[in-house]
Amino acid sequence: MDPFKDRVAVITGGAGGIGMAMAHAFAARGARVVLADLDEAALRGAVDTLTASGVQALGVPTDVTKLENVQALADAAVRRFGAVHLVCNNAGVATFGLIANATHRDWQFTMGVNFWGVVHGVETFVPRLLEQGSGGHIVNTASMAGLVGMQWLGTYCASKFAVVGLTEALQRELKPAGIGVSVLCPMIVATKINENSVRMRPPELRNAGEQAVLPSAAEMKGGTIPPEEVGRRVVRAIERNDLYILTHPEQREFLRRRAAKLDAMFAPETW
Repeated sequence: MDPFKDRVAVITGGAGGIGMAMAHAFAARGARVVLADLDEAALRGAVDTLTASGVQALGVPTDVTKLENVQALADAAVRRFGAVHLVCNNAGVATFGLIANATHRDWQFTMGVNFWGVVHGVETFVPRLLEQGSGGHIVNTASMAGLVGMQWLGTYCASKFAVVGLTEALQRELKPAGIGVSVLCPMIVATKINENSVRMRPPELRNAGEQAVLPSAAEMKGGTIPPEEVGRRVVRAIERNDLYILTHPEQREFLRRRAAKLDAMFAPETW
């Protein structure tokens, strides 16, 4: 069965960036698309862009930190298109700063979107996919910061490591049912996640010095790629049923170094 032709894809954080790129990539293969986002104006614009190009698309304002919002998203998708086959739990926020300076509310905000947003998507859509019995695929967006711990990204890393672990376990559980599961772990992508993360934060978490904590892409290791390239890689991963979706060649050396450190702990003189 073609994983995209006449299938229905739900994408959270879908009004721009990686989410919108996935929507275009799926639609180019014949999928119908349901976009979810907290930014209602951007969501309307994204749906208008898709429908203007002949795509069957629906936009549903959604706060992924609220289970009832994600359940309403699923209900709206089924009402419009009859089923859901591809689920991309993609909504996320960037959080920068030292762990020692993170407040409890910083942790709650970051985990609420990046981790609980994925949990709510899994909690809502997995039973539906199983009940449908027609396969499907789940893509959870994590980050390279979910595979390797990074300074200035402690709270963010914690949320994304959790997504990676959840996805690895879910892939094992759903494989017998013919449902694919992937975790997307990009490095730097040309999106507005930094600006949007600051703008969407609750007022009590904003402060005058916040912008100084946001590193520019030029200050971070690794090249910047367009979101369209990520969309292409996601399509390829779904077709091949890949567990991991990586985006940058630089990732290989980072992951090798991490694996080498773990392996070294089994050396006789260390063990």
